[in-house]
Amino acid sequence: MTLAEAAAKADEFAQRGAERELAALRTEWQDELEGAARAEDFRERAVAYKAIGMFRFRQKLELLGRGLDDESPACRGSALVSLELLSREHPGAINTLRSSLHRLVDSDPQMAVRRLALVCLRNGPPRGDTIGILSGLAGNDEADKDVRATAIQVLAALKKKTDKR
Repeated sequence: MTLAEAAAKADEFAQRGAERELAALRTEWQDELEGAARAEDFRERAVAYKAIGMFRFRQKLELLGRGLDDESPACRGSALVSLELLSREHPGAINTLRSSLHRLVDSDPQMAVRRLALVCLRNGPPRGDTIGILSGLAGNDEADKDVRATAIQVLAALKKKTDKR
């Protein structure tokens, strides 16, 4: 079984609530996942970063942080997909990596990576610095239209959270 196949199985266990099986699979694959995240080949690293989310490995947030700093847009994107998945049930994960997310939203050369970072911010608690960045993007007529549209949607979702409080 490959890491990608194990991650798919882990995701299936997580969706079914099979915690014992998921924990066993995590234990079995954690060393391989760590090794793949440090591989020379960006494709192996991308699979590893995506697997972190599929394994629901909240203990690997530091490793995801390295993925957000990876030179490969595919790796950054995979790390963001995992962070978004992990932060659905644990919004505090966003606070751990918020400064990296802000940096990606503000300056990543890949627009898809920027949009993924914005989507991640939606799952976190609303904070003034994030609201400010989103407001700036939403009001910037020169920003990429898809990035701007995503910023507007995320800003609305965070304001809604604030209103509920």
